[in-house]
Amino acid sequence: MNHIQRNEQYFTRLTRFIQQEYDLVAISVQPAKRGYYGETWRLDTINKSYFLKLDYFDRHKAKYQNSLAVVEYLCDSGIDFISRIVKTTKGELYVQFELAVLAVFEWIDGENIETDATKNPEYQMLGKIYPLTKPGFEIPIIEFSDDMAKIFYQKWEALKATEQSEDNIAILTLLEQSRGILKHRASRLVHFASLCKVDKSHFYITHGDAGGNFFVGKGRQYIVDWDEVMYAPPERDAWVMCCREWAVKLFNDVLKQNNIQYELRPKRFAFYCYHMFFLYLNEFFDDFVQLGKRKDIEEYFSDGYWIEERIKFADTL
Repeated sequence: MNHIQRNEQYFTRLTRFIQQEYDLVAISVQPAKRGYYGETWRLDTINKSYFLKLDYFDRHKAKYQNSLAVVEYLCDSGIDFISRIVKTTKGELYVQFELAVLAVFEWIDGENIETDATKNPEYQMLGKIYPLTKPGFEIPIIEFSDDMAKIFYQKWEALKATEQSEDNIAILTLLEQSRGILKHRASRLVHFASLCKVDKSHFYITHGDAGGNFFVGKGRQYIVDWDEVMYAPPERDAWVMCCREWAVKLFNDVLKQNNIQYELRPKRFAFYCYHMFFLYLNEFFDDFVQLGKRKDIEEYFSDGYWIEERIKFADTL
């Protein structure tokens, strides 16, 4: 992430900063281990617990920062299954702490649980979010492009030009062995992007990974981590289960129940399957180049990896 040591001095700086900006006096700070991006902590005071999230990733900080206005809007609109932001003493949604964007949220007790049985409540929650969509937030809008594939090929070429360590050679060999698969998936992405970009109707506020952030605790259910919020079609939230007929029907039923006149479209499912394949691959590639995480890329190309079932389904469309 960065060179800053998470030692006693760091926590002293952090807790003093929290007291100064939020008037919260910490009695303990423990790792929260929630969220892919950023650094997360549970901060306990005498009366309450809070969730701290600090984003040090330059490529992600703006998204995180801009997502907070959406979270506040949804909470103010009556949505009670997401984490409410705790504002600073000056009424700000976030602050800059050293090299990070820092926001404080009310703590949610619960566990991250995702099963077939959680899909109904997950979709029901999303069905309450979509009708609240309004323009004007500084969040991304899906472009229906093949950019993720182009970016991957650029990263591949860049790796070829670097000093060839044992790990680099192993990954380059794996990619060369998978060249045919990658070419096929890139061409399919180009095809479905061209089909989808002609119609940008039915865009809503979407989460992007609601199932992976579905929390259950104390008899309540939540969807947390709205960092990747985006204007996009519902397929962005539904594609993970596109290979399950019952799940597609359930999602469509929830849309109808919430008076959303829309049915999930196969061509948008296909776009998201290939788009997300390259998006995840790019993230694993960055982690390999920056952090040396070779195993994640190797596992990503294994037959049993979860995304392969989605890709096989998309190949039938």
